[in-house]
Amino acid sequence: MPACVFPAGPAAFRSDQVVRICPPFYAVMRTRLTLKPGQRGTRKLVAKYGDRLVCVRYRYDEERKKRYKTVELIVEETDWEPRDGRIAGDAIVGIRVGYQELELRRKVKRAGGRWNPERRVWEVRYDRVVEMGLEERVVEVFTRERS
Repeated sequence: MPACVFPAGPAAFRSDQVVRICPPFYAVMRTRLTLKPGQRGTRKLVAKYGDRLVCVRYRYDEERKKRYKTVELIVEETDWEPRDGRIAGDAIVGIRVGYQELELRRKVKRAGGRWNPERRVWEVRYDRVVEMGLEERVVEVFTRERS
């Protein structure tokens, strides 16, 4: 049987080619069961993949009436240092301010805050949030500067 391929389109193959397309991951499949290594139903896969096995999933494609057993594997391991969790002072963060908190809204505006109606948060520089003592209201940290 040929290897799994992902065709670029109908013109990608001649009509006489036999092509097997791997499980259609672009299709809507529901995951009904996720098993951790060592759970019932994973013994053979644990024997095959050992410590690299992260989990086994059963996915169902209702359109094609197929069940797929998939595995998640660790394929690479490297050292990594987690960040200390601190937010840079010039980072833009989203904070929640209640509609009725008029004085607090004015304070946030004076600190340069802008209302983002799509995200429903006030966007303010983090160092100003700290100055106002509103760190517990931070709900989002944005990775880039706002325009």
